[in-house]
Amino acid sequence: MKTLLWLDDYRNPHENNWLVFSPIEQPFKTIWCKNYNEFIEEITYNGLPDAICFDNSLGDFDKDGVEKTGYDCAKWLVNYCIDNNKTLPLWNSQSSEPHSRENINGLLNNYKKSLNKK
Repeated sequence: MKTLLWLDDYRNPHENNWLVFSPIEQPFKTIWCKNYNEFIEEITYNGLPDAICFDNSLGDFDKDGVEKTGYDCAKWLVNYCIDNNKTLPLWNSQSSEPHSRENINGLLNNYKKSLNKK
């Protein structure tokens, strides 16, 4: 069965039809990560999912008050794929912030395009 990693601190993927944002079709197993550390741990220990849905504002602040966002997760994901010679999973973003959604998509699209040039 395919796996969707749902990154969002607030939106329950199983309520209010949020899974409409999934880039893969049902059936799939949904893993809900609510912050940066959960995201990293999930992928580090279980490998890449088939798809990821990104929120940006995760309400996740370090001890210095710096927020770890969905964009930070996307940056980490690119580095993980590079370091481990892995293919970028399918993705989408359910972020309600258009600028943040564009930043996440832009980062991941640029990485994907850079691979096609090689």
